[in-house]
Amino acid sequence: MTAFPDHPLRYDLANELHARPFPTMAHGSQAAILALKPESNAAGRDRSADRDHLKALLDRHGAQHPKPDATHFSGQIGRYHLKWEQHTEFVTYMVFTDGLSDRPFDPSIWEIFPKDWIAAAPGVRVTSAHIRITDATDDNTEITRAIEEWFVPESLAASSVLDDNAVLASDFRIDPAGHMRFAVFPRPDTGPARIGRIVQRLSEIETYKAMAMLGFPRAGKLNARMAEIDAGLSELLQDMTGGTTAPAEQLDHLLGYATELETLMSRSAFRFGATGAYEAIVHQRVEVLREERFLGRQTFGEFMMRRFDPAMRTVKSTERRLQTMTDRAFRAGELLRTKVEVDRSAQNQDLLASMDRRAALQLRLQETVEGLSVVAISYYAVSLFSYLLAPVAHAVHVEKPTLTAALVLPVALGVWLMTRRIRKAMH
Repeated sequence: MTAFPDHPLRYDLANELHARPFPTMAHGSQAAILALKPESNAAGRDRSADRDHLKALLDRHGAQHPKPDATHFSGQIGRYHLKWEQHTEFVTYMVFTDGLSDRPFDPSIWEIFPKDWIAAAPGVRVTSAHIRITDATDDNTEITRAIEEWFVPESLAASSVLDDNAVLASDFRIDPAGHMRFAVFPRPDTGPARIGRIVQRLSEIETYKAMAMLGFPRAGKLNARMAEIDAGLSELLQDMTGGTTAPAEQLDHLLGYATELETLMSRSAFRFGATGAYEAIVHQRVEVLREERFLGRQTFGEFMMRRFDPAMRTVKSTERRLQTMTDRAFRAGELLRTKVEVDRSAQNQDLLASMDRRAALQLRLQETVEGLSVVAISYYAVSLFSYLLAPVAHAVHVEKPTLTAALVLPVALGVWLMTRRIRKAMH
């Protein structure tokens, strides 16, 4: 048999697809779901603290620890079965067991999580849910009576799922014990594996819904601040057309707005991106349930459309508005920078014209000085030449004033020509 060289991660990647099997749950059982969101800082969150917290719970029941770098764990703790998963932002605990108490949604199942262990959690609760799996017959009378007794009618969602293999119900409200309530009514011929998949889907719907809703308050805060920035931008743009404020001052104000918008965008990018991803998972998990209306009541999908989707649309509109305002500030900045550059070009032209005028004045002054220099140099040259030629003039009986007068014109002409030649050589 031919042996092929394997990628070092081949088996790890293949096994990862089977690392999180669905739980197997029987008729007449219950489950508790707890989702914790650990604290995080600029360097991220400490994932080892999540595993340490899990180990503390396992040690209470003498259970085996997970692998050192495990992101999921499944095992028995006492009479409960525990399923633990570590996600990007949160950690989920699912415990389930056979048997139901006479009291619907009896909170005794939550005693599996000790109070001191909860107090030491490296995060806060995002959501928790109590799921009750009750036998159902083909007669829907018992189901109707139960859901009317257990849930608030105004927000009740109930549907038949997976080709009428089970009926699901919930009002998505927090009960007096602090948990969401879900009821599963599987038909007699529905197997434990399918019940486990239904419970897993309900757990994911509730958990990802809660995580998606974290973007809604962030959007509310951003909308309030963006309204203030939008008013400032509008006033600034009007001022740009009026020209009552200096362009440089306008540019400083605009850069302040643009910087704040970029900061808001960078701080909210992860939250809004995560909200979009969680929303998609919620809708996908609802879709795979293949819901059908149960006795005219709204389905889970309809509940999400009426109660959950508006919040998600608010988040998306806030994200688009933030992007639009950032682009608007950028375009205004480009226009204002162009205006500032045009004004500076005009100032530079005026400065050059002023420099040309000063240069012309300097040239005139220089020419005047050169004329005076010619006179001064000629005066001294004539004096020197008159002294130099005085003996010759005396020999030919020419008086000194006559000699001096005769020397003035040729000496002045010679000095002027010499000065002109020097100036041409310099230029």
